[in-house]
Amino acid sequence: MLRILIIEDDHEASSYLSKGLSELGHVADRAGDGETGLEMAQTSQYDVLIVDRMLPKLDGLSVIKELRASGNHTPVLILSALGQVDDRVTGLKSGGDDYLTKPYAFSELLARVEVLARRPKGEGKVETTYQVGDLILDRLSHSCRRGSVEIPLQPREFRLLEYLMLHAGQVVTRTMLLENVWEYHFDPQTNVIDVHISRLRGKIDKDFDNQLLHTIRGAGYTIRDTTD
Repeated sequence: MLRILIIEDDHEASSYLSKGLSELGHVADRAGDGETGLEMAQTSQYDVLIVDRMLPKLDGLSVIKELRASGNHTPVLILSALGQVDDRVTGLKSGGDDYLTKPYAFSELLARVEVLARRPKGEGKVETTYQVGDLILDRLSHSCRRGSVEIPLQPREFRLLEYLMLHAGQVVTRTMLLENVWEYHFDPQTNVIDVHISRLRGKIDKDFDNQLLHTIRGAGYTIRDTTD
C-alpha cells in the first residue's frame, strides 16, 4: 500500500485518480491548488506526489522547487497537457522525477507511480512504520502488532488506524476521518465512524492495560500513549 498525494485542480480528474488508487488499496489524499498541496506535502509523509503542472495559487513546478529547497525528496510525477521535449526537460530540471502527458491511461500512471515508489529515497526516505507506545503499524507489510501480539485488520480498519497514528497525539475530527478515510465530502448521517472506531478499539485496546485510542467528547478521537 502506498500513500499518495494528488495535487490537481481538475476535480473530476483528481476524483478519478483517487478512486482508482483507493480501489487498489492505496491511500490517496487530494489538494486542489498549489499552496494547499505544498502545505500537505510538507506536513505529512507520502510515498509519491502526483503534481499537475498548471495549478491555481502556486504552479506545480514552483511547488516542486519549494519542496526540494526544503529538503523534501519525495518522488514526484508531473502531469501536464504540455508534451514537448522542452516542457518535459523543464519539469525534470525543476525537481520532478517523471513526467506524464495528458491525456494518459490510468494503467500507465499506476506503473509510473509504482516505479517511483520503489526508488531509494535517501535523506527523503518516507517513514514506513508508525508507533504509539507498543503499537506498531507497518505500512509496507500491511501488518499491525501490539507488543508481541499480531493484530489482524481489515483494509478500512488499517486505513483508519494509519490516519490516526499519522496524527498521533492530535485530535482527529469526524470530518477529517470522513474526508480522508472514507472520502466523503459530506456528512452521510450514519454511524459508520462509531462502528469502525469500536471495532478498532476492540482489536488494539481490549486485552491491554494501557488504552491508546481515546474519544474526545464533542471533538473527535486521538491515539496517544498516556504512560509517557
